[in-house]
Parts: sequence; structure tokens; C-alpha cells
Amino acid sequence: MSTMFGKHFSVLLSAVTIGAVLSFGLTQEAHAGDENVTEDQILHALAPPKEPLPRGLSMGPRTDPAKMEAEGKFVQSIRGRATHSLSTAEREEIATIAKDKPNIDLEITFDYNSASISAKSMPSVQALGRALTSPDLKGSTFVVAGHTDAAGGDRYNQDLSERRADAIKRYLTQNYGIAPTDLVTVGYGKSKLKDPNQPLAEVNRRVQVVNMENKTTASK
Repeated sequence: MSTMFGKHFSVLLSAVTIGAVLSFGLTQEAHAGDENVTEDQILHALAPPKEPLPRGLSMGPRTDPAKMEAEGKFVQSIRGRATHSLSTAEREEIATIAKDKPNIDLEITFDYNSASISAKSMPSVQALGRALTSPDLKGSTFVVAGHTDAAGGDRYNQDLSERRADAIKRYLTQNYGIAPTDLVTVGYGKSKLKDPNQPLAEVNRRVQVVNMENKTTASK
């Protein structure tokens, strides 16, 4: 059980594709440093669908041109913003848009009471870096969203979630040449528990990475 000043925060990036949840075999958790969590698995989970809707099918909310245009403008407006500068309304808008986007769950731990990525988690972060620079994903805008469990106060958890999301962004930009504006970092603290019935559970200490599929606004 974690405490406010001794929280062994882990990062969980939830694997959800359009209309289905992909959790590496459905019954298997993806752990940081686990040799089964590969660049290919990350790439598969984050890649946008390539097949267009068959002709004649009705257009759902996700493919509504007006909605997509509005989402694109919003994503453009938050690119390059500092994590702590995002308002509560902007954070909620990001969460709403992310629900229908490809994303992946990895477990990444940090050093004790810090935002330093642990050595055992480096293979997973490096696999993420290689995947994000692949031809299929390069140029998209990705959200890196930090979450904590319910231990500690709101302010502490908000700051912790932001610092740890920033740590991943910093590592990816410095080591893989990803444009900083292509990674939007946001913190949710303990406001969006993955398992509300177990507020102190490890599953709640996570960072979600989402492919916002917005290549037209990416840096060249």
C-alpha cells in the first residue's frame, strides 16, 4: 500500500482499440520489463485503423466530419502547452476525446518518491520510443496522461501525475528525437481511478498513452 510520500507509482498505459479492449491476451497484464511487451505490441495497439468504413454504412460519432474537425482544432490548441497550464476543462476534454482513440497499457515504475523512471522499466519505455518513431505512428500527436491512486491529497497527486508524465515525455524527446509538440502531457492525479472499488490498488497508478491520430497538425 502506498503512502503520500512513499508512493511507488507505476505507469499503466491502457490498451484499447476501436470498440474493443486489447490487454495482451485479455487475461494477461503487461508489466514493465516483461519480455512479452514488445515494440510490435505497442505499435499494433496504437496504430490507427487502416480500413475505411464499407460504403453504405452509417457514419458514427467517431467519423462525423464536424466532430473530427472540432477535435482536430482542440488538439492543435493544446500542442506545445506546459502540463501544469492545462485547465480542468481542457483536461476533461482530452479525456473525452481519448475514449475513442487507440491507446496502450504498460506498467512502468518510478524510483521511490520521485519522478525518475526506474531502471527495470527502461526496456518498456525504450520500446515505446521505438514504436512512436515508426513510419506508421511518426507524426501523430500522442497524449501522455498521468494518474495516481487515492493515497494523499489532491494537490500532491496532481503534481505527482504531471511530473511523471513529464518524465516520460522528456525521455522520449531526448532519446528518440520525437518533437515535444507531438507529445501532450496531462495529469489527472487521483480523479480518474481505474478501479474505484480499490482506490489504493496498483492498477490506479498509471500513465495512459493515446494516439490522437492528428498527423495534419504534427510538426514536420
